[in-house]
Amino acid sequence: MTEAWALESDGQLALGPVRVRVPAKINLHLSVGPLRGDGYHELQTVYHAISIFDEITARHGDSLVLTMQGEGQGELELDDRNLVVRAAQALATSAKVEPKARLHLRKQIPLAAGLAGGSADAAATLVACDALWGTGYSRADLAKIAETLGSDVPFLLHGGTALGTGRGEAVSPVLARANKWHWVVAFADGGLSTPEVYRELDRLRAAGAAPKPLGSADALLAALRQRDPAELGAALGNDLEAAAVSLKPELAATLQAGRKEGGAHAALVSGSGPTCVFLATDATHGEQIAEAVSPHARSVHLAQGPVPGARVG
Repeated sequence: MTEAWALESDGQLALGPVRVRVPAKINLHLSVGPLRGDGYHELQTVYHAISIFDEITARHGDSLVLTMQGEGQGELELDDRNLVVRAAQALATSAKVEPKARLHLRKQIPLAAGLAGGSADAAATLVACDALWGTGYSRADLAKIAETLGSDVPFLLHGGTALGTGRGEAVSPVLARANKWHWVVAFADGGLSTPEVYRELDRLRAAGAAPKPLGSADALLAALRQRDPAELGAALGNDLEAAAVSLKPELAATLQAGRKEGGAHAALVSGSGPTCVFLATDATHGEQIAEAVSPHARSVHLAQGPVPGARVG
């Protein structure tokens, strides 16, 4: 029997495999406030989904099983420590269905890279299993589950560009002129632990060694309404960059190469790092930046944004 592909969940059980593609995210603005009583920092961030993708394929099975290929193969746990498995279990619990599926992850987004790869995979799993099991959940329903899985997961359900507040989980779409921004994304060797980067930022601030906090995202939001990469570049910022560079000093050379030799409109660490991103005028300029930073990176990718979040097809 030929397996059929589901296009979107409509409350009907999918007959065959469901394939969902989900993008990476970068932070165009990441302002980190003081540590809260619950152990999180108060954030104001502008998320931006870019065209580097992971893919989840979900098939019917007798149990919940995860396999994978690509970035992190042999390193990434495939049991309930993995956000993919936890996302499937959370949806099954909410919908009161048996958590039975064969899930396969094709991974291009590297681990611990500041690109929310794990969160992206969780978002893709929610969409895929919703379609596979015919639970008929809306995106708003899935977003409520996503909040329990991680701060970035709700954004990856929607994609595009959005303002995140709280610990990042409260997401509001950003209305901006239709425009595609060109990015160069440099993957570093190794990863950085997000909690460790936050702790380093706290240490630097206590020692008076951190830059002044960014504060409001108003300037960045205003720049997004324009079509000028130079204006957008001047507004980009990340409070975690100093901490990431402190823990991984070689990132300074990567950022410098993009700015000076590549002529990027902006160079910054993505999220908690260690991935570095560079804003280009267009694809040709992106190639120039990529050539400049490639000696300092494990691999370099050209990308565009914004792109939609987790989608079946």
